[in-house]
Amino acid sequence: MTQRAVRAWYFIHKWSSLVCTVFLLMLCVTGLPLIFHDEIDRLTGGEPDVGRPGVASSGNAPGLLPLDRMLDAALAERAGEVPVFMAFDNTQPLMTVTTAPSPDSPVGDMSLMILDRSTGALVSLEEDSGVMHFLLQLHTDMFLGLPGMLFLGLMGVLFLVAVVSGVVLYAPFMRRLGFGSLRSSRSTRVKWLDYHNLLGVVTLAWVAVVGLTGVINTLATPINEAWQANELAEMTRAYAQAQPLPPARYGSLDIAMAAAREAVPGANPQFIGFPGGDYSSNHHYAIFFQGDTPLTEGLLTSVLIDAETGVLTDARPMPWYGKALALSQPLHFGDYGGLPLKILWAMMTLVTIVVLGSGLYLWQGKRRVSARAHVREVTSGGVLEPAE
Repeated sequence: MTQRAVRAWYFIHKWSSLVCTVFLLMLCVTGLPLIFHDEIDRLTGGEPDVGRPGVASSGNAPGLLPLDRMLDAALAERAGEVPVFMAFDNTQPLMTVTTAPSPDSPVGDMSLMILDRSTGALVSLEEDSGVMHFLLQLHTDMFLGLPGMLFLGLMGVLFLVAVVSGVVLYAPFMRRLGFGSLRSSRSTRVKWLDYHNLLGVVTLAWVAVVGLTGVINTLATPINEAWQANELAEMTRAYAQAQPLPPARYGSLDIAMAAAREAVPGANPQFIGFPGGDYSSNHHYAIFFQGDTPLTEGLLTSVLIDAETGVLTDARPMPWYGKALALSQPLHFGDYGGLPLKILWAMMTLVTIVVLGSGLYLWQGKRRVSARAHVREVTSGGVLEPAE
């Protein structure tokens, strides 16, 4: 590689890293407890008592209460509101019902209730508060909504550019050094440069996966809007000119679910989007079924049921961009492999924090040295160390 090319990659790595490092550090620090959000929730909230432990609310086992009854129980707690979502669990009889003053209410006006489908009892009313909720909001959009999500997505793109440029510079720099070399007898800067390079290359695949899935997650709103404008609009073309269906004319959820199960036999529902919400039309129960393995749980098939008549309108798997989003969400937080994978994710996050911190330390030292000297250090394979 010529000195000119090394110089160009050096500047790309330097500035892409500098711009995103502070935000990446914030994402690592807030993401670390979010990896264990399930375990933390259980420790802080305890295991709720349920009528039939181990019976999935997503199934249709004998003894589970009808969905219509569960919805009535939820609406009795939130008089005057309308249903927006109903979501299910594959391991226990707990389920959630989200209500709001109107179908298109903002998220801040929604209420989420956890109910036991084996008893019909209200288990708890979730509140958007607490440390974990604060960390999630900070990690997701910095309390700025869509602009915050897109900004963090841009920082993620810069991080991926920094990773790629770092790999490009790593090759010529390490051509005279063995893999894993730590020149501890040299200056402090050289020692931390070796740590930075070694830890960076060891975590390369992981940071690439987490960085890429993080960028995809920030595009959740545009991706959903694209699904609504294309797939959903095509599936509900016959209803395009009809007036929105008022909640008083909603039909039976159980009849709708039975029709949906016939369209997707053997699959379990993940959630229902009610008419007028972001995940449905103005006339349909949109029932989303998931795959039956840890890898395919995020691959959803949408089944649209006419909410007034209970008749099937259409059923389709999500388009490629919806699948990319669905697969990236659990992968980003290491939710595929249970606690062992979460621990690995946490260890990688700690190592990444060291890589980012050492990068800031090296940049602080580099400010006293010319860029030309750093380019010579790379092209010489680390032999010519710039004087500080």
